[in-house]
Amino acid sequence: MKVVDSSGWIEYLSDGALADEYAQHLSPLDGVVTPTVVLFEVYKWVKRERSEEDALTVAAQLGRTRVVPLSSPIALAAGDLSLAHGLAMADALVYATAIHEGVEVVSSDADFENLPGVLYLRRASEET
Repeated sequence: MKVVDSSGWIEYLSDGALADEYAQHLSPLDGVVTPTVVLFEVYKWVKRERSEEDALTVAAQLGRTRVVPLSSPIALAAGDLSLAHGLAMADALVYATAIHEGVEVVSSDADFENLPGVLYLRRASEET
């Protein structure tokens, strides 16, 4: 089980440079944990970039993962993680959900790069 954050889903859905690598982490879907904030971010992105119909189709795909709703314990942990690591709210919620569920985060979001329990997939444009 793992959390694939919004950057991963968007990279996969937009057929970005890391799409094939993310495809490996998204299969099988029942091995993916999805924080509700990821569902929000991905749905919003698809609706803005494509259409409402596509967004609903993608939301259904995310619904085949194990969607974890925001709870009080996750929200409080996210607050602590935000303060400790300088994370924005959505990133802190994703990270707190992964910790709560005991799974790793897979991401290309630079804010996750050096956090424990994160598999950071570096984009070619970031390599030195």
